[in-house]
Amino acid sequence: MLIDGENVAFKLNGKLYHCAMDVTMDYIGGKWKTVVLWYLQFETLRFSELKRKIPDITEKMLSIQLKALEEDGLINRDVYGKKPPIRVEYSLTDFGKTLIPMLDEIAKWGRDLGEQEGEIAELD
Repeated sequence: MLIDGENVAFKLNGKLYHCAMDVTMDYIGGKWKTVVLWYLQFETLRFSELKRKIPDITEKMLSIQLKALEEDGLINRDVYGKKPPIRVEYSLTDFGKTLIPMLDEIAKWGRDLGEQEGEIAELD
């Protein structure tokens, strides 16, 4: 990537990125990460609540995405109680909250496209 006329890359967390978009997509890329982050911007949620809000995701995939988002520092995983955990809740970290303006813009783009090219479908 070019920064101030120089061809450079970012070295971040042991990875080399040749494009700033690669950095962003490494954190939020894929089908589900942005959806999980979208719902967590509004409230702290338990696993089952997230699963209800995202019915097309499998439990295994939700678990994988939550673990990746936690490892990247975007979400908190708070465990209440000991063996077995009585309750586990997920929320955005302060770092994760920095993504909210971008999530809002992505959602706005999707809403605009849906309104222009799609139609409203009622859910059961």
